[in-house]
Amino acid sequence: MPIKTPVGLLVMALSLSGTAPSSSAQPATTAGGTAMKDTLAYVGTYTSAKSKSKGIYLFQVQTDQALGVESTSLVPLGLAAESDNPAFLAVDPKRRVLFAINEINTFDGQASGSVSAFAIDPATGKLALLNQRPSRGTGPCHLLLDRSGRNLLVANYGGGSIAVIRVEPDGHLGESTAFVQHAGNSINRARQAGPHAHGTTLDAANRFAFVCDLGLDQILTYRFDADKGTLTPGDPAFTAVKPGAGPRHLVFRPDGRFAYVFNEMHSTVTVFAYDAAAGRLSEVETVSSLPANYEGTKSGAEIAIVPSGKFLFVSNRGNSTLTRFEIDPTKGTLNYLEAQPTAGRTPRHFGLTPSSQHLAAANQDSNTILVSRIDPATGHLQPSGVLADVPSPVCVVFLPPATASR
Repeated sequence: MPIKTPVGLLVMALSLSGTAPSSSAQPATTAGGTAMKDTLAYVGTYTSAKSKSKGIYLFQVQTDQALGVESTSLVPLGLAAESDNPAFLAVDPKRRVLFAINEINTFDGQASGSVSAFAIDPATGKLALLNQRPSRGTGPCHLLLDRSGRNLLVANYGGGSIAVIRVEPDGHLGESTAFVQHAGNSINRARQAGPHAHGTTLDAANRFAFVCDLGLDQILTYRFDADKGTLTPGDPAFTAVKPGAGPRHLVFRPDGRFAYVFNEMHSTVTVFAYDAAAGRLSEVETVSSLPANYEGTKSGAEIAIVPSGKFLFVSNRGNSTLTRFEIDPTKGTLNYLEAQPTAGRTPRHFGLTPSSQHLAAANQDSNTILVSRIDPATGHLQPSGVLADVPSPVCVVFLPPATASR
């Protein structure tokens, strides 16, 4: 069972530290003992003999006050469910269901990864497997629940393909309703000899799907029909980034006027103006996520924007930092502010809490998660003062408490 470890002087030097919560804290329930009243965090991991991970781990989000500063940390509640390489997660808070890709290459005798659906126990937060379906390609790395809640869009990195899987009203996974095999390559022979779909994003209207393909140096555009669960090529069918950049993930600014793509191999962010009516991206600028004098490994991972639209964050695995940009409200352009250490190695995914006041970064190669408070005025990250221990963490997602009406 994961435990909490003090970060010590490193995190204290980064900012004011909070009070470490007790690792023996138990799940909180309502007076009737029937539903969790606290926000929960689920952590997807890589499972292997080396990592000793068994699947998806569960934490309770706990907030304290120390020296007048609010500090949020993660209290371990143990293994939520055993699962093979559940490297990316998505939560449906309405149905209380969690979805996970299983980043494997063989499933049910097929050359495919898989997707799992879990019911969330209302009293404990633990997960019960509902069912699994093939992802229709090897090495799935990302999944997205569409805004209707009826479809999962899955990116298969190894297979270089995308698929849509139907979600039944009770959260079970149905049949696949769409499949697209990408084709082509780009200039880096080691990384881009073929397609590698890495992430899917839907616009606010749920009409256009954008797929970052690292192997092609393209963001492919599809018209998405939520009723039928189908994908058809957009016009244009793709938007190119700089050769060798390796686009990984795309996010929209909350107002939908701009889109931002994090390029893994160049550690750059490309800004696009977005024409929502046509589903078209027009490049505005590309900026580095690393300090001007940086000469080390470049390996970008996650990207996110706070709900206010003021700040954008990315994770840099090469120097184990989170970079913060300020977003120009009119032009959508980015102003590099700073890169802050994550008190660990190789930060991969990071998640925002439901309040968006805190950020949790998964340090894959140091087996830790660091939670930091986001200053609403400056975006500066103020570390909590403790690290949550979990083997080979890859993805962190949050589930808010059920509302009183449910």
